Order: sequence, then C-alpha cells, then structure tokens
Amino acid sequence: MTRREFIKTSSVAGLCLTFNRYSATVEQNEENRMNTICEEPREIPIAIECDICVIGGSCTGVFAAVRAARLGAKVAVVEGNGFFGGVATAGLVNIWHSIYDTTGEKQIIAGLTTEVVERLKKRRAVLVRKPSAGSHFVLNTEELKIELDELVMEAGIRPFLHTRFVSPILKDGELTAIAVEDKSGRRAIKASYFVDATGDGDLIARMGLPSYKRDHLQPPTMCAIIRGLAEIKKNHPDFSLNQAVFDPKYPNALKKGFLWSARVPGAQDDTMVAGTRVFGVDCSDADQLTKAEIEGRRQVRAMCDILRKNFADDESVPLAALPARIGIRETRHARCLHQLTEIEALNGKRFPDAIANGTYRVDIHHADKPGLTFRYLDGTEVYVVPNEANKTGRWRDEVSEDPTFYQIPYRSLVPKGATNVLVAGRVVDADAGAYGAIRVMVNCNQTGEAAGVAAYLALDESKPVVEVDAKELRKTMQKQGAIII
Repeated sequence: MTRREFIKTSSVAGLCLTFNRYSATVEQNEENRMNTICEEPREIPIAIECDICVIGGSCTGVFAAVRAARLGAKVAVVEGNGFFGGVATAGLVNIWHSIYDTTGEKQIIAGLTTEVVERLKKRRAVLVRKPSAGSHFVLNTEELKIELDELVMEAGIRPFLHTRFVSPILKDGELTAIAVEDKSGRRAIKASYFVDATGDGDLIARMGLPSYKRDHLQPPTMCAIIRGLAEIKKNHPDFSLNQAVFDPKYPNALKKGFLWSARVPGAQDDTMVAGTRVFGVDCSDADQLTKAEIEGRRQVRAMCDILRKNFADDESVPLAALPARIGIRETRHARCLHQLTEIEALNGKRFPDAIANGTYRVDIHHADKPGLTFRYLDGTEVYVVPNEANKTGRWRDEVSEDPTFYQIPYRSLVPKGATNVLVAGRVVDADAGAYGAIRVMVNCNQTGEAAGVAAYLALDESKPVVEVDAKELRKTMQKQGAIII
C-alpha cells in the first residue's frame, strides 16, 4: 500500500493513516539509489471539516478561497509562509499588468484584482500607470500582505499559515482530506472539493493525477529591494542598471538574462529589481530549490557589489531587502481537459467556457540561451539580450485585424481524471508559448477566482468538477464582478 492510499477514517477526533514508504531519502551513489525509513501508522487530529480547501495562499489561492466563501461555502486556505500573496509578497514582485485590451480603451479584467487595487489606493499603496505609459499597477507589497489578511478574515475563511501540505488522503480513489504539518504537528483538513494553487502542482502530483514538466523550464529569479538608484543616476547621468550588472568588464557580472525594475510606492528611493537568473534548476525538487535560493542570493550580492564599488557612495549599502523565497516562473503543469496553445492565445481564440482574459505578451525567459523572446498579438516578436541590439521580426504575417486580447478556458483548470480537484495559477495546462503569456499575476488571479466559483457550483449541485456548467460558471463570475466576454 502506498502513502497515498487511505486506510481508515475515524470520527471527527482523528484520522488513522499508514505511510508504508513515506521516507526520508539521501543520495547513496551515482545510480541515485535511496535509503528509506519506515514511518509508523498514526492517528492525526482533524483540524477542520469544510466544503472547499485551497492549497496555496498566493493571490491566486486567496482569490479562489474568497470567491467560494462569498458564495456561502465553508473554506480553508493553506499557506507555507506566515503571510499570503505568493510571488507578489514573498517574492517581492510588485507589478500587476494591464487590465485593458491592447487598444488601452476596453477594460477586460476586473473582479478581485481591481477590488484589491482600489483597497490599496486608499492607503496610497499603489501607483497606477495609464495605458499611454504602458498600463500596469505598481504595488507596495507589504501593504498587500495586510490587505489579503483582511480579505480572508472578512470572508470568514479559516486560514492556515506556516502550514505545509504533506499528502493527499484518499478513500476509494477519491480525495477526502489532506495531511498538513504546522507548529501543532501533523493534522488533517477534510473537505468536499480542493483547489491546487501550490504553483508546483504538489497536490495533483502526490495524488497521481497526470502532469508534466517541460525539458526547458523558464529559470527562476531572486528579486531584491535596492536602495539609492536615483542618487546613483543623479551622480552618473549615463548610468544604466541593465547595462551595468551584465557588463563583462566587471568580474562579478551576471550572465546575460534580463532585468526590469519598479519603484516601491511610499518608499523614498527603494526599487524592486528583478535581474538575477538561476539556470538549470527545477524548483519543485527540494534540493534544486535550495540550490536556486542560495545561487539567487549570491547573484543579488554580485549586483550590489557592482553598484557599491563602481557607482555608489563608499558608505552606502544598496541592498535594502531580500524576498522570503525565490520567484519561480515554471515547474509542473497539470494535464487538463484542454491545453491552451500559443497559437490560440496569440490569435485571440474565443472559448465558450472562457473564464479569464489577458493581453500580457508571450514572454519566454530562455533556459538554454541568453535573454528572452517577446511575441505580441499584432504578429511581431523581439529577441532581447542585455547590451546587444534587439532582434525584431514577425511570428506571423500581417492580417487585416489583430486580436486585442486572449482568453483562458475553464477546461484548462480541470485535471484529467479529477472529480473534486481543480488547479489554478501557474499549474494550469498551457504550452510553452501560451504559458509565457498567461503566467503573470493578473491572469493567474482570474484563474483563482474561476476555480473558487467552479468548486462552489460543483459543491452546490453535488457533481464532479468536469460537469460544472460553463454558462453558469461565467454567469456567476460576472455577478461577482468579473468581466466575462
């Protein structure tokens, strides 16, 4: 019997589980054989019985939980950090991209994304960049942490912070609960429906639902808050951070990747900088994640040393803050009822079960060569490498009318073989090109909302997630403030 198999369900007092080969492992030799330790069966207490359990408390996961709770479901959300927000807060990535189509005139995204923006505006914790300047929102992500707390508590959701998902608990092949570990030890959360918003597909993988990883995963980035860039620019008018950190004349220059930055709202001279890149790691693997975290911080220090030794005042310390964890672009994907393709996205294909809209360009951070490739809805593409001339071209011939946005279908959130599990965020099923576009937060946010509403509808009608009526899903999302087209 494997560790995923459910042995016995007791009363609300606890669950009795057997993990026959739930083991601590160490590398034994070049053939990668593993030693094992047999863990004894144990009874674990049930922390809560609820309708819907969301695993992963990123904005995607929180939005899934909030949508289901506002409809009347009893909801729990599990998060490994001591705060919610995922890459926006733990990773320091403080940009939410455009909520308009490519004309800059038609709004295509609303819902909890714009609700949170409006809430942050009241605290002067967001800068709004208009379409003419490249529409986006710049967030103070420390304030976002607290705002997400407020959303969760207002909706009556049971939060589990500092809590790690351990394993699925199945009965007759169906997921009935999950085991978690927190400061109180191992506990169980029972639910009727589940949303995997882990980013890495931890739930679906440990359940044995079909999933996949690409040969070339987009590399992760360690962001940082850098202080004093405005002062450096004042003293060195020709200074370019993007040129400096990749300039080979400095012995600790970074490999040619890509750098972008954004000022931190409310901070005098703090800038969020995303310029590092860790190649050749799969951050769904514990050992490789550890390697990525350490290498990412090394690259941040290298960046800061270049600034301190060559541009900043000798007494200044450019590094103001590091993230709680590295920003992971891609690991595992669920194999769902539909895989969204790059051609579908860039041609603006409309879906009868569309639950999200977006305009963010295809943005592929290459794992096997420098720089990245952008592809756009107007048929153009650009290959960008720092300190080199951009290479421009077309990925398709010109057409009479270019699409102005793309869509994500509900089917790309429904894992094959699942009855009561949905995925949201970067776990969704998309090919490399489509994923390069839909992985940004304003798009992931919408998939979270859709998963939360769909889980509620399945619960309300006691049906598998695959049988959720797309028209009813879209109608309910629209009533809750989403823009459905």
